[in-house]
Amino acid sequence: MAQREPEEQDGRCMRFSIFHNLGAPGRLGEYAEVMAEAREFAVTADRAGFWSTWYTEHHFGHEAIEITPNPVLMGADIAARTTRIRIGQAASIATFWHPLRLAEDIAMLDQLSGGRVEVGLGRGLYGREALNLNALADPRDQEQNRALYDETVEVLRKAWSGEFFSHRGRFYEFPAPGVKWNHPLSPATPEYTEAGVITKMQVTPFPLQRPHPPLWQVIDSPRSIQAAAADGVQGMFWLPPVSALKERFELYRDTASRASGREYALGEGIGLVRDVYVADTMEQARAEFEEALMTTYRWIMHWRGLANLMEAGEELTDAHELSFDFLQRRNLLVGTPEYVSEKIAELRDEVGLEHLLLWTTHPGLPHRNAMRSLELFAEKVMPRFTTGGGHG
Repeated sequence: MAQREPEEQDGRCMRFSIFHNLGAPGRLGEYAEVMAEAREFAVTADRAGFWSTWYTEHHFGHEAIEITPNPVLMGADIAARTTRIRIGQAASIATFWHPLRLAEDIAMLDQLSGGRVEVGLGRGLYGREALNLNALADPRDQEQNRALYDETVEVLRKAWSGEFFSHRGRFYEFPAPGVKWNHPLSPATPEYTEAGVITKMQVTPFPLQRPHPPLWQVIDSPRSIQAAAADGVQGMFWLPPVSALKERFELYRDTASRASGREYALGEGIGLVRDVYVADTMEQARAEFEEALMTTYRWIMHWRGLANLMEAGEELTDAHELSFDFLQRRNLLVGTPEYVSEKIAELRDEVGLEHLLLWTTHPGLPHRNAMRSLELFAEKVMPRFTTGGGHG
């Protein structure tokens, strides 16, 4: 795919990234082929100047709608095949992982990728995943789930510091108490032992990016938005229409400004996932994309419901019904390059959007169609909003 010189528009530069949820109904036996398609998509995005690519974490998906159990391992594979594009997780489900293992694996990925990691974290949605990986993460107990998430992130930050550290919390204690240490090649020095007992520990390697790679959290509720913004964690949204996004973006901006002591711009520190498909005509875009898109929405709305798709001030009623037309009016970027560009400009102007993540690879979409949409976006949409090829 030829890379065009970008044109500056209104003096503002946006970042464009890829959100990739591997889904291939009926193709679990062809997983190697599905992986090869994902690699081609990422390599093409890298060459076209996309800023980053993000991979999901889901488990036990025999339906093959969500089949990436390890976004860190996926990121390592993609990092080895690309040169500039940054590698993110959207998200690593922090409550499913042992915090020290997650800290080590992400640090390794940051080293392997040359410091290209963006750390995306989430709390988990599905009970069948949580209860079979870490019962403490049971989403039916939201307060415990949140507490586990918060403590895990606290441990991650300590582990990535490169310093000797200790931790004692509700769920974890590091190092384990009472472990004696006496080895001629590792003197029991005061920085990590007392009376020959280990009292602190150090995780190695630590990340190449210091003090650690940028942190992101998938957020939506006011409580999650405020917590992330107050903690200096960047936020990632998906579903809400523009009017409802504005309230969320403003809450993030106001909270981050108070916490940091400086004024945040509207849209700063936020990434927005949008379902994107570009074709030569509006009719072609819908015909090629609708079935795969609706597979995702019928799947996820079983848990989330339609509430996140309401406009600001709109009440959910029995009259609301999930359909392509319902979504197209609210949050889709599906159509011609001109139409998609207009919708992106609206997001930029209304909520100050700086970072758009394209979700094109919905389950069941033929790979050739996903690739063609990516090419059209890179050639005819992205240059209207970027400078310098999209890499920051």
